[in-house]
Parts: sequence; C-alpha cells; structure tokens
Amino acid sequence: MSSPGRTERLVLDGVLTAEEAAGTVAGILAAQRSDGAIPWFRGHHLDPWDHTEAAMALDVAGEHEAAERAYDWLARHQNADGSWYAAYADRPDGVDTAAPQDASRESNFVAYIAVGVWHHYLATGDDPFLDRMWPVVHAATEFVLALQQPGGEIGWKREADGTPVTDALLTGSSSIHQALRCALAIAEHREEPQPDWELAAGALGHAIRRHPERFLDKSRYSMDWYYPVLGGALCGAQAKARIEERWDEFVVPGLGVRCVLPNPWVTGGESCELALALWAMGESDRALEILRSITHLRADNGMYWTGYVFEDKAVWPVEQTTWTAGSLLLAVAALGGDEATGAVFGGLGLPSGLEPDCCR
Repeated sequence: MSSPGRTERLVLDGVLTAEEAAGTVAGILAAQRSDGAIPWFRGHHLDPWDHTEAAMALDVAGEHEAAERAYDWLARHQNADGSWYAAYADRPDGVDTAAPQDASRESNFVAYIAVGVWHHYLATGDDPFLDRMWPVVHAATEFVLALQQPGGEIGWKREADGTPVTDALLTGSSSIHQALRCALAIAEHREEPQPDWELAAGALGHAIRRHPERFLDKSRYSMDWYYPVLGGALCGAQAKARIEERWDEFVVPGLGVRCVLPNPWVTGGESCELALALWAMGESDRALEILRSITHLRADNGMYWTGYVFEDKAVWPVEQTTWTAGSLLLAVAALGGDEATGAVFGGLGLPSGLEPDCCR
C-alpha cells in the first residue's frame, strides 16, 4: 500500500485524508499489471486515454516508477502509424501482449499521451524519459492531425480498416486541444519547433469557440458542456458563461454531476473533471463543493464506484474504475497546488499565442 507520507499533498478537507488517499493510490497500483498496463479494473479492458489518466494520478502520489512503466507500455505497443487501438483486452500478469478488443483508433485517445508525458516530466524533471518518449508523442500527434478537417475540428477516429471517420466530437476535440498544447510544450522544451502543430491548435481552438455546428450534437452529455473549458479552449468570461448556462441541468446538489440528460445518474469521473474545469476557472470553492458531493461514491477499499442512480438509490454500474479514482486524485492535486497538474490543466507554462483573447 502506498504510504500516507507520500500522499500528504493529496489531503483535502472533506474529500481525502492522507490515509484515504494512500488507499486510493494502492487500489490503482493493485490494478496495474506487471507489464505496466492499467486496465479499468482487473479482468476488464484498458484504453489509452484512461490508462494515461491513471498514470498521471500515480505521479501526483509520488509513484513515479509505476507511472513510467505505464508510459513504457504505451511506447512498446504503439502502432506503426503512431496510434493505439481504442480498447485492449486485459491480460494476466507476465503476458506482455496487446490484443485489441476494438481495433479502431480514436483521435482523442491517441493524442492524450502528450498530456501524460508532459505531466510526468514536470513531476520528475526526467530528461532521459522525455527524450525516449518524444518520438512516441511526435508520431501520435501526427496521426491525430492527419484527421483534422478544413474547419479545424478533428475527425473522431479511423476504423479498423483505416477508413477515416470525419465526424468530430466536441469533447474529443477539446481534449485534443489540451494535448496539442502539451505536445507543443514538449517540442518547445526540446527546441524542436512544430509550426504546423501551432497552426492546427489555433484552428482547433477557433472551431471549438466559434463553430459548434462543426461537431456532432452530443449536448445531452455533461462532457460536451464542460470540456471546452477543461481543454483550455474557453476561459475567463466565456468559460464562466458556458458553465453557468447549464449548471442546474447537470449538477445534482450533494450527489455530483449527471453523465447524460435526462438520466438520474451521477458519475465520479464527470464530477471530478468538472471540478478540474472549475479550478482552472479560478473557482476553487465550487470545485471543492463538487468533490465533497461525491464522497458517497467511495468504496471501503479506497476506490470509487463509477456512478450512482439516485432515483433507485443504487450504485451502477457495479464497478470501481482506475480512471474514476485517477480523476479524483488529479482534481485534489490541482486544488492542493501540485505544480505539474496545475500546469497541464491550468495552462501554466504551455505555449503562448494559442489562447483566446479572454485568457490574455
């Protein structure tokens, strides 16, 4: 079990004690395979995005070696075109294979490696790690940008046979916006400028802010509500206006954030991500309120249930996912002043000139 001494920075009044944080970290470590992969939970599949989020959570807890093994797993299993598959079957310990359950390749899943790698570097200052991962990040970013459309939005995925799906998801593109800025930060640190990436990030941000018609209508989902803020495309007055507009639709006081309307279902991951977005807007008090509201999702073993159907007063699905626990730890770390987490979610130190006017 992770030592409470290593998780003192994850203490947050009404959310986590050091011992509770250590229990959550231990739960993620217990799910991590010996080859470094982090499935949703043992026996379930893993996907590259949630795998990376869990690795980032290990870094905020000081478990840098375990986090590095997670990134090494991605490096070993990257496809020749720079991508990863959308989902991989879990494997027993000692079996370092990557059999796909879903052989499509989703753009936002592929892009997120840049966020994780930059976060790990900021947490550790490990230049050899960054040198080793730069080709991985570069290839992944090139794969993603090959799916960018003339309007700036990023196509959702490539099917298993390579056919591009040009329809764009607002949540996915907003996550890619964050990832592109982190990729550019890595390039800048290495003094390897990528002007095409800068242009792509600018066009993507413009599409997110000004052209909602370029994205599939997923407005029933809370992620489409807050992700333009979480991904850094909206800030200041624009971010506040967006969050206020639908607050009462998605936030259930004392219980958390709905995943999708009109379902009476709150989820831990969406709640923690909204808290991160609120923190990035400078609204730490409301972020703390959201995190306190989901303590009912905490299980006795320190992990968190994915969601809760409040009309039925029932946990659903009956699963404790590493990415739900990871999102909680990242939100707590941001509120607690963790510099690496603050940088990747708050934009500190990310390349300038890409922000909308409200952020300057």
